[in-house]
Amino acid sequence: MRSIKEYFVLLLKGIAMGSADVVPGVSGGTVAFITGIYDELLNSIKMVDATAFKLLFKFKLKEFWSHINGSFLFTLVLGIGISVVSLAKLLSHLLATYPILVWSFFFGLIVISAALVAKDIEQKDWKAIIAAIVGACIAYFITSISPAQTTEAWWFLIISGAIAICAMILPGISGAFLLLLLGKYKFILEALDNVDLISIALFGLGCIVGLLSFSRLIAWSLKNYQSITVAILSGFMIGSLNKVWPWKIVDSFRMNSDGEQVPFLDHNVLPQQYLNETGQDPQLMQAILLASLGIFIVVAIEKIASVLNVKKAGK
Repeated sequence: MRSIKEYFVLLLKGIAMGSADVVPGVSGGTVAFITGIYDELLNSIKMVDATAFKLLFKFKLKEFWSHINGSFLFTLVLGIGISVVSLAKLLSHLLATYPILVWSFFFGLIVISAALVAKDIEQKDWKAIIAAIVGACIAYFITSISPAQTTEAWWFLIISGAIAICAMILPGISGAFLLLLLGKYKFILEALDNVDLISIALFGLGCIVGLLSFSRLIAWSLKNYQSITVAILSGFMIGSLNKVWPWKIVDSFRMNSDGEQVPFLDHNVLPQQYLNETGQDPQLMQAILLASLGIFIVVAIEKIASVLNVKKAGK
């Protein structure tokens, strides 16, 4: 039984996880590992099983709560929720006001994350290389043919939530990055900022579905086909870099549900071409600094996780 102080610390850990989950390239799962709650988190999620539902349907709420380690999950999810909702408004503002700098920061995060994920491939053979190439090609194809906004249909929001939550609980894999790949990152940020309850509920439903099904599938894949699975994930990151390239020229606009014009189709350009075509400062030096900052943050998190892992293994 945790004390009030311990639950407060757990809440802060949830806030840290939520902060990581909102930023593409940073993994909430890694933060959970660093803060020492990763094993308990996985075990608690696994306990949301058939037995848990039987207890719930029989209205044995106390037994249900104890079975799933409910106090732990509730406190952690509360912290994540507080962080996500708080940061959503800030990131929406930054993306609208400083797009080049924010995307440069994200670019740095994803570049180094791809390299670090690839480092964890256990068997670096031709199968892993092919898997990485296939993953990169799929991601590049998806991000190249997709417009700036993908469908806002209810089923796609559920799928996005299911896919994102799986990544959010895996160390090294960013759920926000996968939302970027699916073209739903800015949409979810705006939904949280505008308190779009329907979109939030559909996305949340997808998260529940993902936790109860896809997360087990990914865990099985990592256990039985670690090299191929990790290679595909690193390939996804590499292939999606064109999605977060900071310098873009908008080709066409569309009207969103609020009657506002938003970018529909765009293409990537080099900084000098961006200056020539828009007459706006490409902010090249600032962009390089922000990308470097993103790289530094991910490397620092990885180093801390590695040190803690060595200490844990030595016990």
